[in-house]
Amino acid sequence: MDVTPPTPHEIPDEAPKPSLKRMAGAAVGLVQSHLELLGIEVQEEKVRTFKLFLLTGLSLIFGLLVLVGLSAAVIIAFWDTHRLLATLLLSAAYAVAMALCVWKAMSLIKGNPPFHATLEELARNRERLLP
Repeated sequence: MDVTPPTPHEIPDEAPKPSLKRMAGAAVGLVQSHLELLGIEVQEEKVRTFKLFLLTGLSLIFGLLVLVGLSAAVIIAFWDTHRLLATLLLSAAYAVAMALCVWKAMSLIKGNPPFHATLEELARNRERLLP
């Protein structure tokens, strides 16, 4: 049995294949984990948005019913003496409440962007992979 050693140009052809396969497998695994995280965040965002719209709509309906009832009661109570002043004070109170609600809604919009966890994970991976 004659065993001849491999020539130098044969060794580099064989060596990179397993490491390229491992790197490709790692890249596919990384992409898969990011896609899974993205899918989870899309589902969470969809549920959160639906709940937000539902609760906002119901809050508007019930809030308007309460305001109409209370406004009518206040205006009826001051009908003979100060009906115009009562109407103006109620309108001012409603304007302040509306401004507070708009401010709170804007602060919710400025919160964490959608897919925040995915973006953080991509940034961490970029830091790990780059020298």
